Amino acid sequence: MKIVVLDGYTENPGDLSWEGFEKLGDLTVYDRTVKEEIAARIGDAEAVIVNKTPIDKEVLNSCPQVRYIGVLATGYNVVDIQAARERGIPVCNIPTYGTTAVAQMTFALLLEICHHVAEHSEAVKKGEWTDNKDWCFWKYPLMELAGKKMGIIGFGRIGQAVGKLAKAFGMQVVAYDANQNESGRKIGNYVTLDELLKESDVISLNCPLFPETEGIINKNNISKMKEGVILINTSRGALINEDDLADALRTKKVYAAACDVVSTEPIMPDNPLLGCYNSILTPHIAWAPKESRQRLMDVAVSNLKGFIEGKWINVVN
Repeated sequence: MKIVVLDGYTENPGDLSWEGFEKLGDLTVYDRTVKEEIAARIGDAEAVIVNKTPIDKEVLNSCPQVRYIGVLATGYNVVDIQAARERGIPVCNIPTYGTTAVAQMTFALLLEICHHVAEHSEAVKKGEWTDNKDWCFWKYPLMELAGKKMGIIGFGRIGQAVGKLAKAFGMQVVAYDANQNESGRKIGNYVTLDELLKESDVISLNCPLFPETEGIINKNNISKMKEGVILINTSRGALINEDDLADALRTKKVYAAACDVVSTEPIMPDNPLLGCYNSILTPHIAWAPKESRQRLMDVAVSNLKGFIEGKWINVVN
């Protein structure tokens, strides 16, 4: 079987091995592939592995040998699912690899807001502690999390992992999710969206991007939030109306926002959040610890191996 990886660099910049795929067939790996090169690089390959490179109907029509598409991610909107279904091509994703990593990143961002670690470290290196008249100093307000209320929008695997960490910090946990399951009830209380917005000191976005969740953080919903709320987004950038959030950051309605994802990635130079001093922006790294990427690689190999053996797993179409 001929296997082609169209954009392998973000998954494996050199610190992992492609050996698992090499054992399954004749493997070709490209770091990146622009749109004009997609069909030619697929060529007569039977298995196509992608992360963010789009596979649309036109590409599939140009590549009649394709029998399998593996997505190196949980989200699979880069593939025209209907076109693949019409061809009888299974599309397989990686559903659970990043739960721990994303929950950890959520609290890395939140703790940075609470303690301004990087900014205080930079101040020390600039000599501000050496020149200070007192034995310690702080340049920004510091805060504890214990006793505060964490509102989690989207209480699936990742949301519940965030909730467990919040409880470990002594926070109260409330959650909004259309699917209320018993595992979630053991971690926090399910409430309506309006109740969550009104009550929460910290709001974490951990829901998928669907038509009904797109722009869920907007002017109207921000107006329902507490004064000085903290917002964390490690899910999808389009959950937030960024102009509305930027306005709320400037007025201090939102004390601070930390986003690992934005509406257009890489971030555009005119993104309004870039101009807000009380925003923290990171380049979509929550998923990317080596351990997490190794799990992703292992599942991706298992998905293809299952296809070859006639035991399809993690099929989304």
